[in-house]
Amino acid sequence: MRMLVKLGGTLLDAPESRNRLARELAAVQAGGIEMVVVHGGGKQMTRFLAERGVESRFAGGLRVTTPEVLDAVLKVFAGSVNHELVAAFVAAGARAVGLSGIDAALAEAERMSEELGAVGRIVRADGGLLRLLSANGYLPVVACVAGDRQGRIYNVNADQMAAACAAAFAADKLFFLTDVDGVRGADGEIIPELTPADASRLIAGGVATGGMQAKLTAAADGLDKGVGEIVIAPGGASGIVGRLLDREAVGSRMVRN
Repeated sequence: MRMLVKLGGTLLDAPESRNRLARELAAVQAGGIEMVVVHGGGKQMTRFLAERGVESRFAGGLRVTTPEVLDAVLKVFAGSVNHELVAAFVAAGARAVGLSGIDAALAEAERMSEELGAVGRIVRADGGLLRLLSANGYLPVVACVAGDRQGRIYNVNADQMAAACAAAFAADKLFFLTDVDGVRGADGEIIPELTPADASRLIAGGVATGGMQAKLTAAADGLDKGVGEIVIAPGGASGIVGRLLDREAVGSRMVRN
């Protein structure tokens, strides 16, 4: 079985949470599952920029990426956040390998808009390197940075990166581990199961916004591209990875129409 797990940056900010998740995922991989991890790092990025007097600006939920911000993206996403997570996996016994979408043209992107600067939309993903590494016992850990064939570099949404990599990897399961309990409806209650059409209604109605809107859009795209099963679940819950593999009713599962 192949599985891709997307870890939100908030979960990785505290060493305790990062190390716990690394141990859980390393144990699952040791059990014979081929696995890829994709991570964000928005909280760390905002803090890095603020410490240098750079204001974070957003448009449509995406970080406006000037040349100065793009330099920080490489230092934080593909640098400190990626390497701290890889180190945690290695300490947990996994043969983790830090990557970004630039490596081997794993994820190719194009500029999304002039307003957003160097924010990219993934247009193509190649899962060959991910399959090669995972089939030989390595654990690819992918930062949400992509490039193009002309050498340009883009900041990409981590949820979009996860969905694109999951499809290219031919993942049977895609788990978005985040800092919320799941997808909430207009009544504030967790929705245990929803379809892409349900997700569209939540977005259109203004119920799902910001980060959750991005996750739902990415999840629907992943299903459309053949990912077998997608769950948005609380990464802070103890034993969450094993519980999801046991199909425990936790978080929100997106299924095809």
